[in-house]
Amino acid sequence: MFAAPYRWVELHLALKFLRPKRSYVSAITILSLLGVLVGVAVLIVVLSVMDGFERELREKIVGFNAHLTVTNYALMKDYEEVMAEVRKQPEVVAVTPFLLGPVLVEIGGRVSTPFVKGIDLESHEAVIPMKKYMVAGEWQLGPDSVIVGEEWARRNQAWVGDKILVYSPRNLSRMREPRKTGDESYFLPSEYTIRGLFSTGYFEYDFNFLIFSLPEAQRLYAVDEGVHGLAVRLRDAMDSDPVKQRLNRTLKPPLTSITWIDQNRTLVQQVAVERRVMFFILLFIMVVAAFGLMSTLITVTVQKTREIGLLKALGARDIQIATIFTLYGLVVGVAGSVLGVGAGLAMVAYRNEFSRWISATFRIDVFPAEIYHFLQIPAVLDGSTVVVIALCGVVLSTLAALIPALAAARIDPARSLHNP
Repeated sequence: MFAAPYRWVELHLALKFLRPKRSYVSAITILSLLGVLVGVAVLIVVLSVMDGFERELREKIVGFNAHLTVTNYALMKDYEEVMAEVRKQPEVVAVTPFLLGPVLVEIGGRVSTPFVKGIDLESHEAVIPMKKYMVAGEWQLGPDSVIVGEEWARRNQAWVGDKILVYSPRNLSRMREPRKTGDESYFLPSEYTIRGLFSTGYFEYDFNFLIFSLPEAQRLYAVDEGVHGLAVRLRDAMDSDPVKQRLNRTLKPPLTSITWIDQNRTLVQQVAVERRVMFFILLFIMVVAAFGLMSTLITVTVQKTREIGLLKALGARDIQIATIFTLYGLVVGVAGSVLGVGAGLAMVAYRNEFSRWISATFRIDVFPAEIYHFLQIPAVLDGSTVVVIALCGVVLSTLAALIPALAAARIDPARSLHNP
């Protein structure tokens, strides 16, 4: 029937079936296309955000934590000897001691329980560059100075120059002594001035950590010259596991080394698992859209029974009839995928503006930092992921058209033309 000059007639008929006689496009075609569009767009947005979560989480964790930590889970007094041993590893760039522990802080009648992180001012910057996170004040640590996280300062209505009272475990133990001895004197908390604010962009750090100089943190905890561990920076954070294994063979127990992956393994793996689960769950949106397209094509097949019979009477082969309806699904899949990619990219680009608009309009906190640990919604667009999602939309739509196409190919032309 269809000679070489008419080799695109199947596509022409497929496009013609997309719209009824009296309108530009049919409602059922629009609904089928919208199903593919929404499925593709939602998958792009969700997977981009999940990729952003994973990347930002790794960057924030590595940015605020050491690549490797050496500790004995108690007070380490001979840490200088251990530092010399750690420096023998060729991958090690820098080592610094630290002290870490909880305290009770009071400011303006508000009480919080952050962690004190005591750092060595000379060597800490080479391991964990904190100065780049400063957003207010200046990097100045001394006997009466402290640097706090921006989120902690906001929640406690504190600013540079304000005074805070810090109760350490030593303070609390000494406050109980007068009750036992009958002494009327009391041990007062330590007072510090906020010299600066830092912001890593990771809520957990910006809300829960106060930075002190190492000598002052040691005084608060009454640990003399001891530290809680050593922070180690490597040339490549991803090479931390082999270095950990070598150090654990050379360090004397109970000393042990743990990597940044070990310290945050559950959190990192949770994001990776959630990403895979979300992909398969949201893929069913497109599967549902494909079933909707299949029902649409079945309806079109019934409506076009006489036209199909006429085409077969004029010499059209079964494969050509099946091709017409397969191309119908292909066109819907391509159009829906293209529009879905455009909508998905736009939603990713304006994700934070959209989130703020919803929060302001409906008074709903779409992205609470306390839960998700980030101040803004992160996202990473991967070109290969976008292509795979678009191809899934096209393939599912085309496969959904096969059953109606085969049904149309089996229509008997004599019976279809005979019945009114």
